[in-house]
Amino acid sequence: MFAAITDLSGARILISNDDGINAPGIKVLERIARSLSDDVWVVAPESEQSAAGHSLTIRRPLRVKQVSERHFCVDGTPTDAVLLGVNHVLTDKKPDLVLSGVNRGANMGDDVTYSGTVAAAMEATILGIPSVALSQYLRPNQPVHWSTAEHWAPQVIRKVCQVGWGRNVLMNVNFPDVLPAQVTGIEVVRQGKRKIGEELVERHDPRGEPYVWIGAQRAEDPGIVGTDIEAVVRGAVAVTPLCVDLTHGPTMDSLKSLFG
Repeated sequence: MFAAITDLSGARILISNDDGINAPGIKVLERIARSLSDDVWVVAPESEQSAAGHSLTIRRPLRVKQVSERHFCVDGTPTDAVLLGVNHVLTDKKPDLVLSGVNRGANMGDDVTYSGTVAAAMEATILGIPSVALSQYLRPNQPVHWSTAEHWAPQVIRKVCQVGWGRNVLMNVNFPDVLPAQVTGIEVVRQGKRKIGEELVERHDPRGEPYVWIGAQRAEDPGIVGTDIEAVVRGAVAVTPLCVDLTHGPTMDSLKSLFG
């Protein structure tokens, strides 16, 4: 178990994301983190790495640049950023908590398998550091309600850190697309089902060569009560514990009986 952090004021917090170091969401997250502690560090990808998943760069060298005091960027993936943040930048003292986000767009359902935001938190978990991924749900062609994440995140982070959780678990938090005062509450829910890639755009480039572009449309069922998707669409903050261990126990037991 990760030990509970009952007082975050003295904690060292590392923040990262997948939208890049200049994204508005990481600026929101830095304000959130600074409301919890004064010891806040930023190590994030140099450019957007959305849908990078838990990819690690091993075929080329990585460059770490100091942007300003306690702010660093990495020319790699979110996983690279957290790995180097922990083992290269913060060598004097490892972080007590890693926060990833705030992502521009929700990471719910099957999104979590593609999400660089979740992957950054996953890397921290594997490195033995409790971590929380945070994402702000948005609707097409509508302004992003960053104020909702900024208002509700400190409360969520403090509460989950007070209880501690398993060492192979990370927290995935999604904020609804409503104003802060319209949030219906904080709900602990399971991962829902929705899949990117149902819409494929097939066109030709200026040279006449065909290409396929994976669209943003997702097939989802927001009506399944008790899931992250249903809760967020209804206006609640969704908190979902995700397990890094992908082993499926019941199937493993049945296979053991099959093979004797």
